[in-house]
Amino acid sequence: QVQLVESGGGLVQAGGSLRLSCAASGRTFSSYAMGWFRQAPGKQRELVAAISSGGSTNYADSVKGRFTISRGNGKNTVYLQMNSLKPEDTAVYYCAAGSTRATMDSAGYWGQGTQVTVSS
Repeated sequence: QVQLVESGGGLVQAGGSLRLSCAASGRTFSSYAMGWFRQAPGKQRELVAAISSGGSTNYADSVKGRFTISRGNGKNTVYLQMNSLKPEDTAVYYCAAGSTRATMDSAGYWGQGTQVTVSS
């Protein structure tokens, strides 16, 4: 019963902020990489941010300087602080976990997604 549950999405005006949370359960993810993907209508899913078990991070160029990914002390929770939001950030955001950052997409666990809508 491995589950990843996202929360924190919503409607925000351009320039505003949101903090997404992902709580993982059913196993220990301390040795796993975790991250966030997003998919907007009519667009392909893309990696937004990822963090390794050791704390190394990487971001999509489009969100660098605006978004910050972090993990809770127990490593089973991951956050995405989103600042200076733009309308193009509007998407369903999915939490993911995998043995490495590179394998989250193809062989990882996924949450149900949370909607983020940024209005002009």
